[in-house]
Amino acid sequence: MILQALYDYYHRCGDLPQKGMELKEIGFIIVIDKEGHFLRFEDRRIDKKQAQRFLVKKHIGRTSALAANYLYDNSGYVFGYSDKGDVTAQYQTFKNKVESIYGLNPDNEEITAVYKFYQQEQPILLEQLKCDPLWPEIEKNLNKKYSTFSFLVEGDTKIVAEKTELLDIDDEASSSEEGRVCLVCGKKGTIVETTTATMIPGSQATAKLVAFQVNSGYDSYGKSQGGNAPISEEAEFAYTTALNHLLESNSRNKFMIGSRTFLFWASKNDEAGKQTEENIFSMFGFSDQEDDPNKNIEQVRKVFTAIYSGEIKTTAEDKFFILGLAPNAARIAVVYWAEIPLKEFAGIICKHFDDMEVIDTRADKKPYMSLRNILSTVTLGGKVSDVTPNLPDAVVKSIFQGIPYPQTLFASCIRRIRAETGDKDKNAVHITRAAIIKAYLNRINNNQNILVMLDKDNSNQGYVCGRLFAVLDRIQEEANNQHSIRERYMNAASSTPAAVFPTILNLSNHHFDNLKSDGRKIYFDKLKQEITSKVDADGFKAQLDLQDQGRFFIGYYHQRQDFFMKAEENNNEQ
Repeated sequence: MILQALYDYYHRCGDLPQKGMELKEIGFIIVIDKEGHFLRFEDRRIDKKQAQRFLVKKHIGRTSALAANYLYDNSGYVFGYSDKGDVTAQYQTFKNKVESIYGLNPDNEEITAVYKFYQQEQPILLEQLKCDPLWPEIEKNLNKKYSTFSFLVEGDTKIVAEKTELLDIDDEASSSEEGRVCLVCGKKGTIVETTTATMIPGSQATAKLVAFQVNSGYDSYGKSQGGNAPISEEAEFAYTTALNHLLESNSRNKFMIGSRTFLFWASKNDEAGKQTEENIFSMFGFSDQEDDPNKNIEQVRKVFTAIYSGEIKTTAEDKFFILGLAPNAARIAVVYWAEIPLKEFAGIICKHFDDMEVIDTRADKKPYMSLRNILSTVTLGGKVSDVTPNLPDAVVKSIFQGIPYPQTLFASCIRRIRAETGDKDKNAVHITRAAIIKAYLNRINNNQNILVMLDKDNSNQGYVCGRLFAVLDRIQEEANNQHSIRERYMNAASSTPAAVFPTILNLSNHHFDNLKSDGRKIYFDKLKQEITSKVDADGFKAQLDLQDQGRFFIGYYHQRQDFFMKAEENNNEQ
């Protein structure tokens, strides 16, 4: 299913390289004259992580055997230099490749110039290259992905490896069997023995999504490697090209969380497909606005609501695909795969937004539901990189499948609130944490028993205690402009209310006397009575379990937001 979906995506795009070609990052160009004399290096890097891409012949899948790429390669092959030992054999292999191409087309000026370049002695060539001002940069970056070299003849606009008249002359025969049915596309064709490398971040350069071994124990009926699971050259090229396209550094069809790389794409290139791809990219915190990765979240919500409601048209055949990959030694491990009808997927995303929605009284009404924001708020340093291992995977699966959010997310959220409660400079129970707690509790209990805003009818003892604590905190804030009750007693009140509330209720009576107006005294007195009437007849609970501790913090958050709403209403009336 995965290979079929990637194969279809290649044909859906329409503008990907044709069979036998690929867009390759080439960081450095060797500029020569028509007589093959070295003139200079050209730096084609875009930044420290990527370089300009050129449409060249597809690279060779190398193992331990020597094999040269078509007029481009690494420093060991192109000019016989490496920091990993003797590369004389590699250099000779590339030189032989150039001579072979020249022999087929001796009248071509560009390949003639490259051929003459290699008629010089290798040590002399290397000394010339080392004298170039760019050599220190080349030597420093030999092992980077973009550290690939090709040739440009002075005065030309295309590198030699891009010349189609040279590419067409390579007629190396395939050693694969002819005429077998491909398991991916269902057509007869030449079957590949091994597949092309499709490296992901953290993997080896030779890592593959589909790998075959010799004498692996799965050989049967005299067939080995790809012969046991036939994939045609056409299908193999299509799915690997599509996969590499999705994995590009500037791709808007991927996001990374920890060591995991998630790819996503729609089955059609229509409005619904394009909008879904673009907005999933924004939803997971990878907005173009680096200073505010949540900026486009509200637009994401509108788009998925439009798809689910039918405002943006879809059909039953429209699908959405999500592929999660992880590095695993010499291979790539598939850690997640989903194929979902597009409209159903939009509904699942809308449910995530609904579950995460809580009252927001902030003036700017900033969104808070991107994956990056959710994960960073439960870490010590506020960085996604510090998140508990495997938590990102679990959260992604919860969002994409509409299943309960991981208990680890909820527990981490409660833990961060407790850790920051005593810090007067931090708001421990802020909107994102309140949203996480609400979403977790509602999904784990299979009903929407926690509302978006204050629920005066909610008699859960954790929720009631949270509301009451917010009232006592507010009384102290208005009376003395302090929060010592919150800083000293909140953690204990949320776990063992019976041991704490008698003390803080008594303290609150002193704060109550310092309120500035009789009107505020009457208001808070009525509010305390309304809330305490919901406390069990036996009194405050001796202990709250973890879920009710979460309800405590939600009750606290809801009641605090209700104060802000009333203050805003009073200001508007004035």
